[in-house]
Amino acid sequence: MESIGSYLKKHTETLVKDVGLEAACELTGKSKATLGRYYSDSDEHSDRFMPVDAVAALEKASRYPHVTSALAELQGITMSYDAERKNAASGGVNSDVIALSQRFAMLMGEYQQSIEDGVITINEAKRLLRETLALQHVLIDMKLHLEEESGG
Repeated sequence: MESIGSYLKKHTETLVKDVGLEAACELTGKSKATLGRYYSDSDEHSDRFMPVDAVAALEKASRYPHVTSALAELQGITMSYDAERKNAASGGVNSDVIALSQRFAMLMGEYQQSIEDGVITINEAKRLLRETLALQHVLIDMKLHLEEESGG
């Protein structure tokens, strides 16, 4: 149970940092100290976890459902995640370049976290694969936009 709690706390911290601490406070109605307790690894906070409604609010504002993904991984569930918002208008190649750099940064962040202990676990490999697929999706969108703009 201890390793599961630690794993969830890491992903909770990643979620808060993805959204930004100030924004996370506003979205959840929680203080910085309270949010910090949810991902603190100190013994006195080992049994404190972020409420599901707060996770849902933060994941709606985040780039990736960090905690939901971690929960799925712990259960051996593979999620299919498509960050594309169907009602959002495409920004073309310029937006694709920005999205590409963001996705690559997320992939490198996952890679760094995965190799810290010198071993890439199955769950870490799955997260790396998911980020790689998201990066591939952005590249395909970029290719289509470039073909559209070049008339080909």
